[in-house]
Amino acid sequence: MQTCAKPAASAQAGACRQMVKRASIKDIARLAGVSHSTVSRALRGSPLISAETARRIRALAEEAGYRPSAAARSLVTSRTATLGVVVTTIADPFAAEAVLGIEDATLEHGYSVLLANSNAEPERELKVVRSFEERRVDGIIVTSSRVGAAYVDSLSRARVPIVLLNNQHPSEFLHSVMIDNFDASLALTRHLIELGHRRIAYIGDRYGRQSDTERFGGYRAALDFACLPFLPEYVVHGDGKPEGGARALETLLQLPTPPTAVFCYNDMTALGALCAAARKGLRVPLDLSVAGFDDLFFAPYCTPPLTTVRQPVRQMGRMAVQTLLKLLAGESAAHIIRIPGELILRESTAPPKENV
Repeated sequence: MQTCAKPAASAQAGACRQMVKRASIKDIARLAGVSHSTVSRALRGSPLISAETARRIRALAEEAGYRPSAAARSLVTSRTATLGVVVTTIADPFAAEAVLGIEDATLEHGYSVLLANSNAEPERELKVVRSFEERRVDGIIVTSSRVGAAYVDSLSRARVPIVLLNNQHPSEFLHSVMIDNFDASLALTRHLIELGHRRIAYIGDRYGRQSDTERFGGYRAALDFACLPFLPEYVVHGDGKPEGGARALETLLQLPTPPTAVFCYNDMTALGALCAAARKGLRVPLDLSVAGFDDLFFAPYCTPPLTTVRQPVRQMGRMAVQTLLKLLAGESAAHIIRIPGELILRESTAPPKENV
């Protein structure tokens, strides 16, 4: 019985289907009957290749399941299309929201993300950054850095662009995306003063971050503008976590004349302060007003709902990626990008009871 030969195109398609999933440019060149360089140009959309040839090569590549090799591309471009991201801990709601924005932006531009926790330890943070450099990431984003200015010296040698998120230590090789902490804190403290509070405490962050310095600066400025005395005993420091906020409030409540309002460095600190107030039998806001900073997802669900400053954290993550991509493209980028915060008034702040 006579059999008919299959057309050449069908033979090529059959060969494609039998190929292992990870086809190479050599495989596509053999199927198409052209050189490796012709396939490479066709897949890159080079105008040196005719539209018909390019269409045929792309169709064969698709049928064979060809995917570009990131490792091979990095050998040619000296780029890995990878960004390193350091967070204090992925359990931190601020960090989690920032990473969502970072991933949104990296996916849009064909980049991948390597994620690592620093556990809020400066030495560990530096080790993670150095390991990212060794992995030849194209750029690094660090959220809520515990190190900051210590990067400057090593970066002058490594020349790996780093963007700090929620911290500020600019240099030639270091950029920062952050909220306008001073103005936002000024607005929040003024809100408490306008409610009638005169004894306002500040629970800061003991790690000495720039964001804490600026938020404390806004608090001090608001007191000065209102001609209220600054009392050092009304300033205590937590660790940015609920436990630290609870301990700090307990310290404040032991003062002979405790505050009637407390401005907390962040919402996590405020969450601990709310819990400590409840354990002491204080009614918030009747006995004590409590305010935070960040507007994390749980802020509206606290008891009572938390007055705070909203940071557009996901947008800040996207802007950090955009800043890195500008630097990698050889474009200039602002060393400090400041984003205005938004005062969110909820039920955790009210006039002091002596004014009610």
